[in-house]
Amino acid sequence: MRILVLHGPNLHALGSREPEIYGRDTLAGIETSLNALARELDCEVESRQSDHEGVLIDAIYQARGRCDGVLINPGGLTHTSVALRDAIRGAGLPTIEVHVSNPLTRESFRHRSLVSGVALGVVQGFGADSYGLALRGLIGVLRRVA
Repeated sequence: MRILVLHGPNLHALGSREPEIYGRDTLAGIETSLNALARELDCEVESRQSDHEGVLIDAIYQARGRCDGVLINPGGLTHTSVALRDAIRGAGLPTIEVHVSNPLTRESFRHRSLVSGVALGVVQGFGADSYGLALRGLIGVLRRVA
């Protein structure tokens, strides 16, 4: 199995950006941990970060036929991007939404996700561990339907 992992806007700054909210784990560290977990789960992950909505949308559609599912941390696009939501739905790949922080404990504008309604599930609030929990969940679902 191959999983596309997408990191949205500002996630390249993990570890230094608002560590009181996002922790000190870096994106490189998260990707290293995900790759190790993927080997343990007998799957592959392909990671990509972009601050640009269109790049993320293109990556989702390009994953069709190559990847079995998607983990996505849309960052701030979670609350604003109908286009990203439409791409997730349109590509038809099983998708898990991931957040390092818990948006429901933050500002009210972060309480609504446009992505959640087209995702299989959401993992949020566990810091960098959110990614590993999401990968385990997605692989479990994919194996049950295979």
